Amino acid sequence: MSDTKMFKENIVSKLETIPTPFYYYDVEVLKQTLQKLKAESDKYGFIIHYALKANANNKIIDIIKSYNIGADCVSGNEVKKAVECDFKPEHIVFAGVGKNDAEINYALENNIFCFNCESLQELEVLNELAAAKKKTAGIALRINPNVNANTHKYITTGLEENKFGINLWELETVVNALKDFKNLNLIGLHFHIGSQIMDLNSFKSLCLRVNEIQGWFVNRKITIQNINVGGGLGVDYHEPEAHLITDFASYFKLFNDFLELQPGQKVHFELGRAIIAQCGTLISKVLYIKKGVNTNFAILDAGMTELMRPALYQAYHKIENLSKYQVSGIKYQEASSESEIRNPKSEIFKYDVVGPICESSDCFGKAVILPETKRGDIVALRTAGAYGEVMSSAYNLRDRVKAFYSDEI
Repeated sequence: MSDTKMFKENIVSKLETIPTPFYYYDVEVLKQTLQKLKAESDKYGFIIHYALKANANNKIIDIIKSYNIGADCVSGNEVKKAVECDFKPEHIVFAGVGKNDAEINYALENNIFCFNCESLQELEVLNELAAAKKKTAGIALRINPNVNANTHKYITTGLEENKFGINLWELETVVNALKDFKNLNLIGLHFHIGSQIMDLNSFKSLCLRVNEIQGWFVNRKITIQNINVGGGLGVDYHEPEAHLITDFASYFKLFNDFLELQPGQKVHFELGRAIIAQCGTLISKVLYIKKGVNTNFAILDAGMTELMRPALYQAYHKIENLSKYQVSGIKYQEASSESEIRNPKSEIFKYDVVGPICESSDCFGKAVILPETKRGDIVALRTAGAYGEVMSSAYNLRDRVKAFYSDEI
């Protein structure tokens, strides 16, 4: 498994041939995660779509697809990627609040399973474009359930104040309008309340709201074939070794217990982070140790261009010095007091771990407890498989980060 010993054996010893920074993917952890995901979802006949926005690495996608998982896309290029990676059209869904005409036309030409539609005007445009191609588009109405996901405000999507989805008070108007849209076929309802959700009670609240909304359609004798409850299941960023594979059993059981389905309905999920986060690690090297007034800075060769999440919304990633994981018999993650941190004999210190980018927000963590860290030490930023490589950029004209895999090095 991906413990620090594994990193030392499989990463540190081979750095002479691998320039940092780079992403390292533990393929075995990914496969074990997928096996558990499928075992638990298959108990209830649930259908899984992988959210490509979490990680669009070709090898990663190929492994995920091999487990008979579909593709959840939020842009035209993600739909194109899904098609190019040989996802079956009937396994591709296309969401997003701002689909442009070219993206819609491409998806229509490739006969994807479903468009998750988020506004009346989008339905109007989709109907017009489908009619021009003499096609009928399968659609799901993305409904804003006004359920609080109890997560970071930037990754909350299910409240009325968010830009996503059709609000409940708009439903009557939208459903009436659908009667005139002859090139649209209503096949589902879509919900998504947010990301990195650790409290399963939020999903219970979603189930109860979905049941209420289902009742609204049943009362109007409108048949809905598919219920897409989104994704958002979180992972443990603080202690990844303790929870390498998230609790899929409890997650899927909750939906089975609380979601009241109509006869023949199928339930779809669009998971990303919970599948891919724990198998990915950003590996970096210490360039300099800079003495500060109130802190020391460990300056890495990886920055916000390689891992945007900390700068974007102060996300936490566990930081480990792989070159010096254990000093004097004390694991540095377990340092328990200021005196222990400051005591030179314990050789553990606090560092602001930062990158080289010309932005003050280029910081991975403040007052991070590490063993004494020096130039050339190898540092791992854990749980970086989701929204890491896929969000990387060439800002400051940086080279794009590369990826390496446990079964290839």
